[in-house]
Amino acid sequence: MSFSDVKPHAVPHDAVPPAFPRSRLPVSPRLSLAALASLRHLGAPAVPSILDAGAVRFVTSGRVAIALALREMGVGAGDAVLVPSYHCASMIEPVIWAGATPVFYRIHPDTSVDLDDIASKIDGRTRVLMATNYFGFHQPLPALRALCDARGIQLLEDCAHSFLGEHQGRPLGSFGDYAIASSMKFFPVYEGGCLVSSRHPLDAVRLQSAGLGFEAKVVLSTVEDGFAYGRLPVLRALLAVPMMAKNALWGRIKASRHGTGPALAPGSSDGGFGFDPAWLTKRSSLFARLMVKIVSRRRMGELRRRNYRRLEAALANLPGCRPLFNTLQDGVYPWVFPLLCDEPQALFRALKQDGVPVIRFGEYLWPGVDATVCPTSVDLSRRVLQFPCHQELREDELAWMIEQVHRHACRGAPGATV
Repeated sequence: MSFSDVKPHAVPHDAVPPAFPRSRLPVSPRLSLAALASLRHLGAPAVPSILDAGAVRFVTSGRVAIALALREMGVGAGDAVLVPSYHCASMIEPVIWAGATPVFYRIHPDTSVDLDDIASKIDGRTRVLMATNYFGFHQPLPALRALCDARGIQLLEDCAHSFLGEHQGRPLGSFGDYAIASSMKFFPVYEGGCLVSSRHPLDAVRLQSAGLGFEAKVVLSTVEDGFAYGRLPVLRALLAVPMMAKNALWGRIKASRHGTGPALAPGSSDGGFGFDPAWLTKRSSLFARLMVKIVSRRRMGELRRRNYRRLEAALANLPGCRPLFNTLQDGVYPWVFPLLCDEPQALFRALKQDGVPVIRFGEYLWPGVDATVCPTSVDLSRRVLQFPCHQELREDELAWMIEQVHRHACRGAPGATV
C-alpha cells in the first residue's frame, strides 16, 4: 500500500471504548495547595521548557497549535506532511484540516525515528516533517534538523509529551521551525497548549478571548477536578453550597440549550480526539496562562523524575513487563512512565476495572496504518501501557498504584508472589 493512499477524510476510529470505572487517582495534574504554593524562587536555576525556545502563543490545545503551525508553514491542498506512524488521531486531524496528505514514516522500538525511512519518503509534495518527543524522551533532533535543511522542508517539533526538557544545551522546541506543546499534560489546568517558534515571528497568529463563559468554565472545571481527587479539601467545604447551586443552574442551562450553540470549551479538554477549527482563533484562558507562569517548573521536573524512578524501580522486574526506555537521561522530564507488556490486553482491562490510572497512547492508529506500514508502531500501540508520574501524585497514591500493578501483573505467573 502506498503511504499516500491513506484516505484523507477517514474517521480515526469507530470503536467504542469499553466503560470502566473512573480512575481512583488523577491521570494528569490536579490543582492542589502544593501546586498553588510552588511559586518560582527568585535566583533558583530554571528547568528548561518549550517556553524558553522562542516566540510563544498560548492556545487551547496542542492540536490547535499543530493546525496553526501548518498554516504558518503554508501547508495546503496537494501538499504532504510526514507524520510518525505511532501517533494519536489528534495529531493527524489538523493535517487533514489543512487539506494535506499525511505520509506515515517508521519508528524504531525505542521510539526514535527511522531517518532512512523518512529520507526515502520525501518528494516534491513534502512540505513538513512532524517529529514527536515521545513520553518526554527527545528524538535525534540535530539529525532531523540537518535532514530538513538539506532537503528543503520544514520541521514541526511535537512537544506535546515534552513541555519540559533539553538536548545538547538547548530547550526542546528550539530545533523545529515551529514547535507545539500541551499545557494540560503538565500543569493543573483544564485546557491549554502553545505554539512556539525559535525561527519565525508569530505576529500573524492573532488570538482573542473565547468569552466570559469559557473563562468561568475553565476555573470551575479545574477546581472541581481538584475536588474530585481529594485536593483542596478546605476550599471544597467552603464552596459546597455555591457549587451545588452552580450545578443546578448549569443543568438547567444545558437542558434549555438542547445541545445547540457553540461549546463553552474545546473537546480536547474532555479527552476527545477531534479537531474543531472554531478554536483556532481563541486564546488560552487567563487562568491557564496564569498557572503556566506561576507553577514551579523546577518542582514539576524534580517530582516527575523522582516518581518515574520510583515506578521504574518497582515495575522493572515484573513478569512479562519491562520499561520502554533503558535509562532516564539527564534533561528528560517525562510525561508518563511507559511499560512494555507481553500480555497487555488482560492487564489493561484488569487495571482499568480497579480504577488504576493507566492509559495507552496511540491505541487507535489512523485507518490504513498497520504492520505493513510500520510493525513497530502497531506493536507499541498494543503493548505499551502508561502510568502517571506527574508532580501532584501523593506518596500513598503512588504506593497504591504500584501495589495494584504488581497484583495483576503477577497473577498467574509461575512462582510469583503477589
